[in-house]
Amino acid sequence: MGCVLCKRMMYRVAERIARREGALAVVTGESLGQVASQTLPNLAAISACVRIPVLRPLIAMDKEEIIALARRIGTYEVSVQPANCCLGPPPKPVTRATQQRAERAEQGLEVEALADELAERAELREVSPEEA
Repeated sequence: MGCVLCKRMMYRVAERIARREGALAVVTGESLGQVASQTLPNLAAISACVRIPVLRPLIAMDKEEIIALARRIGTYEVSVQPANCCLGPPPKPVTRATQQRAERAEQGLEVEALADELAERAELREVSPEEA
C-alpha cells in the first residue's frame, strides 16, 4: 500500500501546483499495468484524492513505445535514474487498492498539511517546446 499512498501524496502536491499555476489538469506518464501501482484499481484509488482531472496520454502504450518516446523527447535518462523515495519497492505490492483502504491508511497523518508544505517547496522548471 506504500506505493499507492506515496503516489496519492504526489497527486495532492501536483494538484496544488497546478491550481497555483492556473493549470486545469495534471498530466502523468502512467501506463496501465506497467508496475503494481498502475493497475486500474490502484489508479482509481490514487486519483480519488484530487479534485482536478488527471490525464494519462501514455495509458495504452507498451514499455517499448514509451521508451522510444522518452528518448525522442529527451526524458529517457532522467526516467531511468533510481527513485529517491520511500524504502524501495515493497516485497508484496498491493495491486487492488481501494479509495476507502487508502483513506484508512492515511488516517492520523497530516497529508493535507504535508502536501501544502511540499507544494510550497517544489521547484518548477519551464521546458520549451524545442526541449520537449
